Amino acid sequence: MIDGLLGGLGNLLDPFNLLILIAGILLGFIGGGIPGISGTMLVIILLPVSYAMDPTAAFLLLTSIYATSVFSGSISAILFRTPGTPEAVATVFDGYPMAQKGEGGKALGVSIFSSATGGVIGTIVLIFLTPLLATFALSFAAPEYFALALMGLTVVASLSAGNLVKGFIGVAFGLFIATIGLDSMTGTPRFTFGSGQLMSGIDFIPVLIGLFAISEVLRQVQKRPRQTSKQKVRTELPSWGLMKRISNVIGRSSLLGIFIGILPGIGATTAAMLSYSEAARWSKKPEEFGTGIPEGVAAPESANNAAAMGAMVPLLSLGIPGSATTAILLGAFILHGIQPGPLMFQTQGSLVYTILIGLLFANLLILLIAKPFISVFSKILRVPYSVIGPLIVLFCIIGTFAVRNSIFDVGVMLLFGVIGYFLENAKFPLAPIVLGVVLGPIAEDQFRRAMQMFNNDFTIFFTRPISLVLLILALISVVYPLFKKWINHRKAKLRGDKNTIAS
Repeated sequence: MIDGLLGGLGNLLDPFNLLILIAGILLGFIGGGIPGISGTMLVIILLPVSYAMDPTAAFLLLTSIYATSVFSGSISAILFRTPGTPEAVATVFDGYPMAQKGEGGKALGVSIFSSATGGVIGTIVLIFLTPLLATFALSFAAPEYFALALMGLTVVASLSAGNLVKGFIGVAFGLFIATIGLDSMTGTPRFTFGSGQLMSGIDFIPVLIGLFAISEVLRQVQKRPRQTSKQKVRTELPSWGLMKRISNVIGRSSLLGIFIGILPGIGATTAAMLSYSEAARWSKKPEEFGTGIPEGVAAPESANNAAAMGAMVPLLSLGIPGSATTAILLGAFILHGIQPGPLMFQTQGSLVYTILIGLLFANLLILLIAKPFISVFSKILRVPYSVIGPLIVLFCIIGTFAVRNSIFDVGVMLLFGVIGYFLENAKFPLAPIVLGVVLGPIAEDQFRRAMQMFNNDFTIFFTRPISLVLLILALISVVYPLFKKWINHRKAKLRGDKNTIAS
């Protein structure tokens, strides 16, 4: 391994390969920062270009785009409430409120530090524990996947801004959206009302872009016209005190992100949502999440970058893609005549270790390159909103259309923009809706698959140790906030009675 890593470092330091790596990092920053364009889309676009390149240069380009675009989606999420990539949707919850309070530079600094740390931790784990983690991932079956998704859904109690009823309505609405289309197991149309467009379901990207980006444009338009933003965004990397404050969150979220990333088909978006929910669950003041706190940025940003690295584990060791982008990378390997799998470290050791060292450098360079990039990108804030607002809508339309080449998806995005606008005016939390849309399909598919695999035996969820532990955690996360609320109510009532007696 040491020889392989040193050989990979030598390959990376070749001037041409180093230039390709830096080009990939910059492309990842640009693609992730512009709403609607994701790392997945950039990798697809550059796949034909990579075919004409040497495999080492080709995969340094594609993997560096993949690593850095996951981070850069947080830039527009924090500054404009418009997630540049799906992985940044949870960053909006606290990142944008921080920017609204004049702490945009602080939020961006936390995002840079958390992303780089999560990515580096994920890459180190990828280098040293790939075979072991791949074997562990294979022990997950449908019951464990369902329990994991359910545990994520139950955090609605912490994300409902003190109103559990609205929170559960929101997550139920998100789950309903996730059921629209053809049944994935039987092919039966559900809630399509005879529409051919709805047969393929409602993709979550138009939903999240509409709920957050378009609704925010509508809110800004409703305000009195403003020429430019007075706020100057100067990215501030976290102070030593803030680093200590968020270190536990970053550590837990990075490990959770790696764990989610190695599970085939789950992805960094789910990792970001689950890590945000777990950060709220572990917090002493969960009610502060969603109001603009550094922990709410650190959790999803460290998790999604760690998950991106974790998704490479099953790809390199088993030949199984862990996410949509790694599925495209699998195609790129095959295009170059390389078969990922157990023998890849023996047959293509030099290439594998060069990729791993390249990912490590890409995540470290986020600390150096992100700040000057953001200083240029944030100049957009000085543009009058009468210009930037329509541009945001335009990018959202282009990005949404590009996902499935569907005008219908654009209509869905605009519809959810209006829905999000009215829901926010009614003080209705949007996070539970996104939670239901992202985790709903996983929960439903894996529950039904488990029922088929084990002859409709419900006890399977409680007889498998990992599944049982996850379900117990889910139950605690629902019961504890209710119990805590009841205790606080009792204390308030007792104080009231004592005051009455004293008077």
